[in-house]
Amino acid sequence: MNESKNFLRTIVEEDLKSGKCKEVVTRFPPEPNGFPHIGHAKSIFINFGIARDYNGHCNLRMDDTNPTTEDTKYVEALKDAVEWLGYEWDGNVRFTSDYFSKIYDYAIELIKIGKAYVDSLTEEEIREYRGTVIEAGKRSKYAQRSVQENLDLFERMKNGEFQDGEHVLRAKIDMSASNMKMRDPLLYRIRHTHHFRAGDEWAVYPMYDFAHCLSDYIEGVSHSLCTLEFENNRDIYNWVLEELNLEPPRPYQYEFARLGINYTVMSKRKLLELVEGDFVKGWDDPRLPTIAGYRRKGYTPESILNFCDLVGVAKANSMVDVSQLEFCIRDDLNTKVPRVMCVLDPLKVTIANYDGSEELTASYYPDDVPKEGSRVLPFSREIYIERDDFNENPPKGYFRLTPTQSVRLKHAYIISCKEIIKDANGNITEIIAEYHPTSKSGSDTSGIKVKSAIQWVSAKEAKKVEVRLYDRLFSCEAPQGVEDINPDSLKVVKNALVEPAVITDKPDERFQFERQGYFYADPIDYTDEKPVFNKIVGLKDSWSKKSQKTKTTPKQQVKKEQIDGEVVPMTETQKALYDNYINELKLNSELSNTLARDEQLSAFYKEALNALESPVNLANIIANEVARELKEHQLSELKFTPKQIAELVKMIDDATISNKIAKQIFEEMTKSGENPKKIVEDKGLIQISDPAKISPIIDEVIAKNPDNLVKFKAGNTKLLGFFVGQVLKATGGKANPKVVNELVSLRLQSAEL
Repeated sequence: MNESKNFLRTIVEEDLKSGKCKEVVTRFPPEPNGFPHIGHAKSIFINFGIARDYNGHCNLRMDDTNPTTEDTKYVEALKDAVEWLGYEWDGNVRFTSDYFSKIYDYAIELIKIGKAYVDSLTEEEIREYRGTVIEAGKRSKYAQRSVQENLDLFERMKNGEFQDGEHVLRAKIDMSASNMKMRDPLLYRIRHTHHFRAGDEWAVYPMYDFAHCLSDYIEGVSHSLCTLEFENNRDIYNWVLEELNLEPPRPYQYEFARLGINYTVMSKRKLLELVEGDFVKGWDDPRLPTIAGYRRKGYTPESILNFCDLVGVAKANSMVDVSQLEFCIRDDLNTKVPRVMCVLDPLKVTIANYDGSEELTASYYPDDVPKEGSRVLPFSREIYIERDDFNENPPKGYFRLTPTQSVRLKHAYIISCKEIIKDANGNITEIIAEYHPTSKSGSDTSGIKVKSAIQWVSAKEAKKVEVRLYDRLFSCEAPQGVEDINPDSLKVVKNALVEPAVITDKPDERFQFERQGYFYADPIDYTDEKPVFNKIVGLKDSWSKKSQKTKTTPKQQVKKEQIDGEVVPMTETQKALYDNYINELKLNSELSNTLARDEQLSAFYKEALNALESPVNLANIIANEVARELKEHQLSELKFTPKQIAELVKMIDDATISNKIAKQIFEEMTKSGENPKKIVEDKGLIQISDPAKISPIIDEVIAKNPDNLVKFKAGNTKLLGFFVGQVLKATGGKANPKVVNELVSLRLQSAEL
């Protein structure tokens, strides 16, 4: 592991040195409403790692304050992830629900000192009264209730006398605060829902901001380490602890950059949509960024932890290239796993001048790997090679078997092609070859020069296996959802052939299939009768574009420094832009950071804004799609203009086209420079919003999925996303998602079983 100190470790060391804390106590506090993903792995790495390295301890606490989404299966998945990564939590697993009574008492105390009140505004009114970043909010008239009335109402809320949303408990802070989180934030809401641990004891549940700081205090946490999206919540965290006048020691919150990876979604909502909509095969699908998915795919704990160490701990959000994660698993497996031979697309080769059989001895590891081990390779007259290792009409630079070019069978002999056998359709079905008896690997005296060696298996002894070739789930760097799924993210090869040494009585094993990649025996589906192997990662990054520049640009340097955790400070100009994007244009921190730090992007964005007042949608396409083009081309080389991007976004805003179609149009604009409106007209890409055209498609999708309709009618309303996704897929992404959502919802409610 990289032992370089980051800013969190510096804080911890200073706190220990000054006596601010006597023991380092951290916590990992996930909400049990989904399986943990790679972002959670980073938080686990930081919280458990810091506690361990400074002789403290880390608590595993489930933030179970929202009974509508939580489940015991998610608790078990979170526990399993922490243990698999090699960490131990202090004592038993903790739950926020363990402290419900104490947290409730703290709420009573805030009411008694006039710092909390029961509000009866509607949700819409609360939102309206909150104001904006440039306008102060307005306090609810219900804030004038007496302490006694508030205590009475809050107790009746707890006893279940009111409906969901009828009342809430709010803190009384400052409705004109510049931090809008401090404008009388909600502390409790009513939920008449069964809690998976507390049962039906409670009708009110604390909000995260209220429960989190108090749970930290109750547990004696010294350092509450959160991701940057909770930066503005820190004021509430401190306010609650100070107003309750809690005795020291108190916890302190510090924020670090969350983990963002391209070609990946880590929103729990989007992951749940993928699972519930059957776009993937469960939470442990190897294409998902869940810990369970990586584990089933064949990733090792060491590779995940090395990745977390590599990306570092930074103070500003940045996007990490997924190829870095793939590098970490390659790097980890390179010196660990045996090399064996597998043929995914078998082509039969009959060695005409070879009779009998023999056993060859071959090392599992190349010379540069400091490990020992070998296996027996059966060799016979009939073998199988990879189909693309033979080419009848080879291109220039092709070094494998051809009608005129010999090749070595790895660990065996050199062979030459003598005859090609084809079927009636002209497809090659067999190669008749001859071997050179004096060319045996390790004792070659033939004098024949060949340029490559290919893998092979003996026809008689080879074992048939199923190989699952996993690739990235999404086809674009910044996926929005199911519309960006890579259709080739999984290919299943049913009749691959492996050498017999691969099939062992230890199925939990990883191999390098030579020239194919790293593979893992599937821990669930692998059986002696049906061996199944998952592709972990290829031998090299097949997604990388060839770099047109060898010199490191300032932009690349900034990205590297952000990844390593040493973020380059913003200039005054960049900081002013960032603040404007955040406060005036309402962009999120990631978009603001990307645009503010890049002079070309910010200038492009400004010009596009002059043409169209749609700051968020313009920022999304410029910070992602346009930025990608600027990695490969100079600004002057772009074939599209800011005004054209504004025209493209306007069509999205007007619902003329969908986001998915917009990406297709953008790709066309990068090639042709054509006006986006003309591309839409020429290609007939106008979004379908007419219910009369969409409704028959909905009916057809529902008819094809009767089982899911039954589940939906039984209460699994999350399947709405599945049906919407299927309709969008059936229309090639042309249907208006908003219209589809509304129509599908109505149709499912009225559909008969």
